[in-house]
Amino acid sequence: MEKGEGRVVVVSALQFACTDDVAANLATAERLVRAAHKKGSNIILIQELFEGYYFCQAQREDFFQRAKPYKGHPTILSMQKLAKELGVVIPVSFFEEANNAHYNSIAMIDADGSDLGLYRKSHIPDGPGYQEKFYFNPGDTGFRVFETKFAKIGIAICWDQWFPEAARAMVLQGAELLLYPTAIGSEPQDQGLDSRDHWKRVMQGHAGANLVPLVASNRIGKEIIQTEHGNSEITFYGNSFIAGPTGEIVAAADDKEEAVLVAKFDLEKIKSKRHGWGVFRDRRPDLYKVLLTLDGSNPSL
Repeated sequence: MEKGEGRVVVVSALQFACTDDVAANLATAERLVRAAHKKGSNIILIQELFEGYYFCQAQREDFFQRAKPYKGHPTILSMQKLAKELGVVIPVSFFEEANNAHYNSIAMIDADGSDLGLYRKSHIPDGPGYQEKFYFNPGDTGFRVFETKFAKIGIAICWDQWFPEAARAMVLQGAELLLYPTAIGSEPQDQGLDSRDHWKRVMQGHAGANLVPLVASNRIGKEIIQTEHGNSEITFYGNSFIAGPTGEIVAAADDKEEAVLVAKFDLEKIKSKRHGWGVFRDRRPDLYKVLLTLDGSNPSL
């Protein structure tokens, strides 16, 4: 399909357990991308930071050695070759080094293997087991929409998915699909806390509020990282899913098994539904200045 022509897309979310070996994880990702392609997918989402363990359980200086510059990054180059071979779109998550800054980033690879550009994670979490502020600068790209061969794609990363403002910003810029690569699971400080259903409902809300399909890819498996206070352990809960434009879940994985989820969407029909529903027609940006404040005071309405 050429840009602006065929309006039916097939999207996939991949789910797998990571080792702490880059080559092994890259091989798994490629195997599952090929499996998704065989099922007809032309936009394929791999989970966040899939090159290795989710290292942010610990604050360790040696883990900065995992970062690499954007240009010439070996995993991106490998995925560019695969995307071109299969004719599919592949967003690639990686730990980026940019001089003295570091980012949790995505390179958007189009179906001809070209690199359409970079998104850097905007919202950076900080809590037990998810100590990302130690490693990542806040992203400086703004929310981006990439015009790929098959669709205009808005992509954000993990903690970004909890913010409705990010989803709305991407759809306002023309996103026809929302993609969220993720690494989320148990909470080391409270084994009784399970955010799985909350996590899914929030993103289903983004799909429904903006009338666009949404794809979320999460990892599975138990990962143990040595910290300065002993070992930290997270069991990632998977549950990768694809939601339709009213927030309905059309494909879902469980919390344990490797998965290749697939769903088909007619973007032209969804566009008509989105326009007819009126949520973009009836927006009142003149009343939303309060969103520019941190505490809701002095919005200068």
